[in-house]
Amino acid sequence: MDLARFPRRRYTPGPTPLERMPHLSGQVRRDLWIKRDDLLGLAGGGNKTRKLEFLVADALAKGADTLITVGAPQSNHCRLTLAAAVREGLKCRLILEERVAGSYAAQATGNNLLFDLMGVENIRVMPAGSDLAAAMAEEAEAVRALGRVPYAIAGGGSVPLGTLGYVACAQEILAQSLDAGVAFDRVVVASGSAGTHAGLLVGLNAASWDGAVTGINVRRPQAEQEGNVHTLCVQTAAMLRTAPPERHAVTCLDRWVGPGYSLPTPEMAAAVRTAARTEGVLLDPVYTGKAFAGLLGLIETGEIEPGERVLFVHTGGSPALHAYADQLR
Repeated sequence: MDLARFPRRRYTPGPTPLERMPHLSGQVRRDLWIKRDDLLGLAGGGNKTRKLEFLVADALAKGADTLITVGAPQSNHCRLTLAAAVREGLKCRLILEERVAGSYAAQATGNNLLFDLMGVENIRVMPAGSDLAAAMAEEAEAVRALGRVPYAIAGGGSVPLGTLGYVACAQEILAQSLDAGVAFDRVVVASGSAGTHAGLLVGLNAASWDGAVTGINVRRPQAEQEGNVHTLCVQTAAMLRTAPPERHAVTCLDRWVGPGYSLPTPEMAAAVRTAARTEGVLLDPVYTGKAFAGLLGLIETGEIEPGERVLFVHTGGSPALHAYADQLR
């Protein structure tokens, strides 16, 4: 499986830390570790950076001067796509889907503030359920009318080319595990647009790793999300000419979604406080807070058994914390 044949920009000078969480491990009687992808390069860090390394390389190879993408009003993906555009000297246009009615506010803090600070060229706000592909096509046509070259990036960068970023992360985890003499029984990760989850599965499966990857859903019901993740696994594995993981290897638990995407839950708020107060790690309310709530919930029910060594993949998002201050205090 040769990732080197795919053009790639590098926004992070080396591997992100893989650290033990000693205080929380002692409290819950499990050996808990964390992969710090919140410390990836670009503004504020986060998992989309790995996907953008491959996607932006493709954009540059095609002569693009403007990136276009979609996300929610506090989208980490939109923040990082804009940051990559600034890094490369490109323009960037964002289409924001109000998945919760009335959730966009031009003067909001969090990622919305950063959109303005980094000089987004245009923001278009759409209601939930809009045809986002059509909206991106319209933005692309508007860019062409200006004599420029657009490059559209799907939500979350979760297409096979972007998913390669987490195939690379899986290789990085395995190399760090070997170096540290640590063997993990389970990896836990937030499962949203599916690219991070699928990339880890493809990369770990290609290495014949025999642990479990547990996705914690942040938006969709379990069956729907598992289908999305497995489809992307198959597509990505085909690109790499390797075998995809079996369907039964895909687990996307939906018990911690709560009332809906980006809507706070008591379990999320408690998980964010727990990580901050035991390990000094900042999670976010939309993705990692709910995923960490899932990790703690699986420990509480005994589904993660005493003695298990578990790696939590921190996909970033803490710049959005400030927009949820009222729900976290």
